[in-house]
Amino acid sequence: MDRECLIGTEDIHALVREIQNGSREAFMTIVGAFQQRVFMMAYSMLRNKEDALDVVQETFLRLFQKAGQFKEGCNFQGWLLQITRNLSVDYYRKNTRKKREFESPKSLDRLQVAAGPDPASSSAGEMRDVFSRGIDKLASRQRMVFVLRHVDELQFNEISETMNISVGTVKSLHFKAVQNLRKWLRPYMGITS
Repeated sequence: MDRECLIGTEDIHALVREIQNGSREAFMTIVGAFQQRVFMMAYSMLRNKEDALDVVQETFLRLFQKAGQFKEGCNFQGWLLQITRNLSVDYYRKNTRKKREFESPKSLDRLQVAAGPDPASSSAGEMRDVFSRGIDKLASRQRMVFVLRHVDELQFNEISETMNISVGTVKSLHFKAVQNLRKWLRPYMGITS
């Protein structure tokens, strides 16, 4: 069970108020509860572990500095992931010219952020690798929606709020992502038509 599932909305609002008063313990509780989701958002946009970790650190620094800007009654996770999204976009824009010759792309599976146990057989391991490569091939917005929906298990309305796009656009991006993954995975599953 995710840690954030153990913290109710009222508890989160209380923790944010404590953070506004400088509580380090409240801050660390929020970090522990949301760190993986923030990482997944950053990684789904940047596709690089180190860059994503930089954005995670910056996201929580911003949370500590700007906790007073959070409005009670709003979706805290959506607010936090919106900060992450904005920082990821800024980070990407600032670093697009940077050469990455020594970096190798890492799949979600290799980062152990996708759910599921280690594959029992080499064919299952190959299929997971093919699936991860398929996710990597998706257009960035499709990939982000797919990851938020299936890894972070957010509802379409939560994804809409997080990405600042309509629910209809979220559903369309999700549909396209699933269609693309099916198309790319067909040959590996022995489906010819």
